[in-house]
Amino acid sequence: MIKAFYKPKGISSYDLIRKLKSKFKGQKIGHGGTLDPLADGVLVIGIGKEGTRKLHDVLKGTDKTYEATIELGKVSETDDAEGPIVTTGPTAKPAKDTIHKALHSFEGKTEQIPPRYSAIKIDGIPAYKRARKGEQFTLPGKTVEVKQLKLLSYQYPILQVSITVSSGFYVRSFARDLGNLLGTGAYLVSLTRTAVGAYTLKDAEKLDETTPEQLQQR
Repeated sequence: MIKAFYKPKGISSYDLIRKLKSKFKGQKIGHGGTLDPLADGVLVIGIGKEGTRKLHDVLKGTDKTYEATIELGKVSETDDAEGPIVTTGPTAKPAKDTIHKALHSFEGKTEQIPPRYSAIKIDGIPAYKRARKGEQFTLPGKTVEVKQLKLLSYQYPILQVSITVSSGFYVRSFARDLGNLLGTGAYLVSLTRTAVGAYTLKDAEKLDETTPEQLQQR
């Protein structure tokens, strides 16, 4: 069985799997496409031997859609709200037309540098662990694709976008790169994954009203 579940903000993807293991006792469980703890939205789960076996094939090549809130005029060491966050100083407020033009430049295939605080491994060690130790390193760029990008709202310094992307795309990196392009700096304030292929937020199952704090303790 393969199903979409809603992962709330404040827990890891594995926290949700732990909760599912208590519901589907004795069943093998796996997920496709990790969501950061600060993000919420659709997490596709394979349940049972058959479900976990098919998960990769079902999700292979599927696009993901997100709604992202980005703040201009500040930068974050982690490229998201985890921070630390620093104000970049007085800058000109980009006009809406400038925002549209900048967003349009990201459409299609491009090379993206993943965040330093990511799970990508360098010599077997996740980059975020090296970053937390203050190590200096450079992550290689990778080719990603923006299939659709729409400005939902803009009131400086906050803008909201809907973005559909290929596998491997980091919305945190997109926020960082958008800020660099605009000359303002930017970071990702919040992120909701609204779809993974045909699995949508509307259809994602919510387990219960358990708070993130309670779930982390289980």
